[in-house]
Amino acid sequence: MKTLFINASVVTMDPQLGELSNGQILIEDDRIVAVGHELKTDPNAQGAEVIDCGGGILIPGLVNAHMHTWQTGLRGVAANWTLLEYFRHVHRGLAALFTPNDIYIATRMGAINQLNCGTTTLGDWCHNNPTPEHTDAAIWGLKESGIRALFMHGSPKPDPKPGQPHFSEIPHPRHEIERLLGGELSDPDGLVTLGMAILGPHYSTLDVTLQDFALAKEFGLVASMHQGGGEAVAPGAWDEVEARGLLGPDINIVHGQSLDEGQMSRFCASGVTFSVAPENEMTQGHGFPVTGLVRQHGGLVSLGVDLESVLSGDMFSVARAALGMQRALDNDASRREQGKIPDTSTITTREALGWITLDGAKALGLDDRIGSLTPGKQADLVLLDSNQLNMQPVNDPVSTVVMQTSLANVDSVMVAGQFKKRGGRLLIETEKGIAELAKSGHRIHAELLARETQSTQEATS
Repeated sequence: MKTLFINASVVTMDPQLGELSNGQILIEDDRIVAVGHELKTDPNAQGAEVIDCGGGILIPGLVNAHMHTWQTGLRGVAANWTLLEYFRHVHRGLAALFTPNDIYIATRMGAINQLNCGTTTLGDWCHNNPTPEHTDAAIWGLKESGIRALFMHGSPKPDPKPGQPHFSEIPHPRHEIERLLGGELSDPDGLVTLGMAILGPHYSTLDVTLQDFALAKEFGLVASMHQGGGEAVAPGAWDEVEARGLLGPDINIVHGQSLDEGQMSRFCASGVTFSVAPENEMTQGHGFPVTGLVRQHGGLVSLGVDLESVLSGDMFSVARAALGMQRALDNDASRREQGKIPDTSTITTREALGWITLDGAKALGLDDRIGSLTPGKQADLVLLDSNQLNMQPVNDPVSTVVMQTSLANVDSVMVAGQFKKRGGRLLIETEKGIAELAKSGHRIHAELLARETQSTQEATS
């Protein structure tokens, strides 16, 4: 199967190819074959379906490097909670009410929404999987959605019952990693592959941290971990991790608050990647996003939605939030230190677009497959209808994509050469799924409220 896109502004995010005015992209099966002009005359284009983009903008599929997709059914529930309230109500309350079917529904519909918004690759950080059935349900939801995903296998964080160890004392389950690699996620070239969502030094004991790092390295998996959000379980554990030479590009730190300047410098130098969730971090109280610190030390910034229970799943909004917040911090620092705003913006829109495309792909260890419109890579791309009022006139395609684009402009979405959305319409049925998502979310929320009301009454009686 061949597809030829013509008459488009092509933003490749490939440093060698740059942007093409009135450009074309030829796709065969799941691969990008060529990017350029006059590809109709290329012998490889013979028999291709020709799609006239009408002057729209073609970009690489967006990468959401960090999201807890299992919370899709809880939209709006945590919008007014601080991080401490979130821990109390979600990990110690709501999470325990999810059946495997709830996980399946939320993950499937959350992933479909990502496709609808222009995200083709999702870092799904699944840490509500108390049973293998919950884990399998999440994976099935991802696969049925048609999205590309790195499934980050995590672990629940409930309050322990009498006689049980705290979650920080429990190593990542080796048997589950082996089971998944031998079964549902055995294909390293599949659309859904495996990563590890480990507790890391901030949320586990030193012994557990070292075991989890070793397990991820043994199987060659990306190890992602939250950093920040209160006191560390094992202060000083990062020093031991460094001393053992365990840092590298396969280590992904989410958030990153509370790392000092020296750590940030050394971590970035070792290739550690950072996934920042700017909107949620500012909303819940993590602290200011570490975007600027990572940039200052030459590190890699990727972005994630984090929690749809708090905010929108739209990665264009996330990119704008990250860009605007860091520009504000930089402008403020310049005013304080030099008595004036900077002579020019400290961050370009091109860099911000990289955070949600190529840099996101690097953070998930997938940049050899996706992240740019480069011949030989997988055909993950998005066509934006830039002829609508909110995007015209297009004077600078990159800036228009970052600063003006909304869901309304996402015309078509392709993953591995297959359309998932076309002409503004998803190519997967959603009516039944939306009803199931609402029923699941409402039931879980109602059960939580009932439990909390009962607990309050018992405490005051």
